[in-house]
Amino acid sequence: MLEILGKIESPSSQSFPFFDGGLVAGFPSPAEDYAAYPLDLHALLIEHPAATFFVRIQGDSMKDAGMYSGDILIVDRSLTAQNGKIVVALLNGAFTVKRMKIEGKKIFLIPANPRYQSMEVTAESDFQVWGVVTYVIHRAS
Repeated sequence: MLEILGKIESPSSQSFPFFDGGLVAGFPSPAEDYAAYPLDLHALLIEHPAATFFVRIQGDSMKDAGMYSGDILIVDRSLTAQNGKIVVALLNGAFTVKRMKIEGKKIFLIPANPRYQSMEVTAESDFQVWGVVTYVIHRAS
């Protein structure tokens, strides 16, 4: 299940401190000088504001792709859905997020959890790609 949260209306002028010191997940280097620069998350995460929306996901069908229930996806409608891309799609009246696999003239929507089965998009399917997932936002545990 997907919950559409909102569309980007205009870029934000708010920026946040960004410490670009190559954070090491080990022993810190006391000799490093760290400088703070402004970071605009819109500029970093959103390439096409007019075509971008946020969606919250529910369920665990994409957990092995690092997408967990409650996460927020950033989705760009202007990008072309290609083989191997994770897409938000409307399939037979239901929204889903899956990896798109193209084999010849066949399209499959592949979950990232072995508990779920792939879905084939047939000629009889009502199918539309709503956008390509560009980023996943989730709370650190």
